[in-house]
Amino acid sequence: MSKSEAGHESEKYEIDPMQDFSRDEPHLAAEQVGLKRDLRLRHMMMIAVSGTIGTGLFLTSGSTIATAGPGGALLAYSLVGFWLIFVCQAIGEIATLLPLPGAFNAWGGRIFDEAFSFQMTWMYFINWALTIPAELSASAVIVSYWIPEGSKFPAWVVPVIIIVIMVLINIVGVKAYGEIEYWLSILKVCTIIMFIICGILVDAGKIGNTYYGMHAWHVAGAPFKDGFLGFIKTLVSVGYAYGGAEMTGVTAAESRNPHKHVPKAVNTVLVRIAFFYIISIFLLGSIIDNNDPQLVNSSASPATAPFTIVFAKAGINAAANYMNAVVFTSVFSATNSDFYVATRMLLSLARNGWAPKRVGYTNSRGVPVVALAIVTIFACLSLITIFVGSGIVFGWLVSITGSIVLQSWLMILFLHFRFRYCWKKQGRAVKDLPYVSWGYPYGNILATIVGCGCIIATFYLSIIGRPQNPGAGASEQDISDYNAAVSSYAQNLLGSWFCWATSIILFFSYKFIRKTKFIRAEDADLDTGRFIPTESDLNDLKPHGPWWKRAIAFMI
Repeated sequence: MSKSEAGHESEKYEIDPMQDFSRDEPHLAAEQVGLKRDLRLRHMMMIAVSGTIGTGLFLTSGSTIATAGPGGALLAYSLVGFWLIFVCQAIGEIATLLPLPGAFNAWGGRIFDEAFSFQMTWMYFINWALTIPAELSASAVIVSYWIPEGSKFPAWVVPVIIIVIMVLINIVGVKAYGEIEYWLSILKVCTIIMFIICGILVDAGKIGNTYYGMHAWHVAGAPFKDGFLGFIKTLVSVGYAYGGAEMTGVTAAESRNPHKHVPKAVNTVLVRIAFFYIISIFLLGSIIDNNDPQLVNSSASPATAPFTIVFAKAGINAAANYMNAVVFTSVFSATNSDFYVATRMLLSLARNGWAPKRVGYTNSRGVPVVALAIVTIFACLSLITIFVGSGIVFGWLVSITGSIVLQSWLMILFLHFRFRYCWKKQGRAVKDLPYVSWGYPYGNILATIVGCGCIIATFYLSIIGRPQNPGAGASEQDISDYNAAVSSYAQNLLGSWFCWATSIILFFSYKFIRKTKFIRAEDADLDTGRFIPTESDLNDLKPHGPWWKRAIAFMI
């Protein structure tokens, strides 16, 4: 790196003089300074689980089966899940080496171009900033299930209460966040396991007095409803359902031992996808017909969510209330994660000079309090959505955030290819990496092909089937169908093109204004911010406890 470039780096990473960083380790990157490494292994494991199981699975899986049929839905979840496995492997390899607050969003500035990191970090922040109103608008719908019809209970009260609780949790510090996620994730895991057991018994006719078998795979429209078109219609919502699994890379910056915790978290992704998602979708598609009107679930109400329907078929009368409570805790858990990730993205933006410097200020507990205040303002947008219609807003936000998630995954794979190239060019051996992703490069190549195919398919979907105005003399039903089709078409357009158009503008505007240059592989910074394990950390890497405990820990 030249002297002028070094000067630019020191200026870019200038830290707020109000903070005392004299006790921080000299090898830390500026983005890491002030944060607390308070996340334990159990926190990291359950945060990884929590990031995979959320409102997307509970609320959107039914509409996926209704749109693509049981076979189409299973294919969509399997294909996107395959892509995600190698995305998480890529995250595991680099985040173990460089546990930075911006995670994969910060890597581009090290190995490719600063404009790339600028664009990725802002897009990822936008993703989580919009996800918060999506989750909170869903909370208003969920609680309405318990409110009698005609009640004057104001819908905005629930989001306000959640926002206040979120601020209190996050202001305490990352340890509080980890503990909350740990216990809420246990509830979600228990619910999924209970559903799978119940679903198998219901499908086999052991409870509920009806044998289903594979009957739902042979009804009209099954197994691949609307063929290829039905399949690609589900990709964005499936991306939204899986979104958050990449969160392990962000939490690595506050893990006590990234060399142990990050690999364990990413290596369970395959098990979680196979067990929690694929089996659940297979059972749902086998028990509930794809033409069941309850599957459409236009209001996103848990009362008619597919998991509730299966419990009801089992004769469990309290199913709706129980699932309502579980989905509500999932919204709470997801919002907690949204607050955490969004504040860390703002922290990374500020520390890299891409947002006002004061936004990067952290208090004595390692909390970026200014960033937290900004995220809280975004959360308050959910109060506006309630007056528009929570279910409608939820659908639109799923389209936008789901597309951003798919874009992020594709870019993570690109950065992994680039990282390995830089590592090799600098004469470093793969065996020197603290964690080596398995399946590289063939798994990454296949995952990239799948990812590109999914994104091209969403582009194709957005430009076909433009609704035709029914014209004069149309019935009220025709007009209603037309308006719904227009809304769906606009939603697809926005979801498919918004993230890419915004990314191109961010990348080239920053590159033009800052005149950034592509980083030569030989000059890539692969050392600043590396985690240097202590003797205690190295001992912690060795297997502990009996084999059966280690097996259970791996499964969850």
